Amino acid sequence: MISYNLAKEILNEHTKSASLLRHMRTVELVMEAYAEQFGEDKLEWAITGMLHDADYEAFPDKHPSIIVDKLRSMGEEKIAHAISAHYTKWGVPYTNTLDRALLACDELTGFIVACAQVRPEGIASLEPKSVIKKLKDKGFAAKVERDEIHKGVELLGVELTAHIAFIIDVLKKNKEELGL
Repeated sequence: MISYNLAKEILNEHTKSASLLRHMRTVELVMEAYAEQFGEDKLEWAITGMLHDADYEAFPDKHPSIIVDKLRSMGEEKIAHAISAHYTKWGVPYTNTLDRALLACDELTGFIVACAQVRPEGIASLEPKSVIKKLKDKGFAAKVERDEIHKGVELLGVELTAHIAFIIDVLKKNKEELGL
């Protein structure tokens, strides 16, 4: 399996944006925590979260094919498949929990970070009910696709409020590193 250090090199090769790097780090942390909860491989899940948007900044029109092809050439089919499926409109089937978890965590984690950024106390006082209220406000973080969030939650088989609480908890534990 790909090493964490090599995955980090691949990430830094194509991504320079601090906000995008933070997004991938937040998804990495959430995926790692879910791996522990589901009894899955924490390193594999963390790397999947870390690399899911690794080619987005450098190759937005080819995302995610560049990173998917690179991972496949390295024999990392499971991670590559999960990354190729992290947007429902790409029509890639969800074949395992890793695929479904990445979909369920990506968009929602970014949304929760946006919610934290508009609060005076940041993530410290953020609660699921506030996130749910913001999800209903189509003007807030308007580029976040709410249907992707709901489909991810459905496919992962978790309840929305509990899923939001889980993500908030992971982000709170890492708030200093993440600047939240």
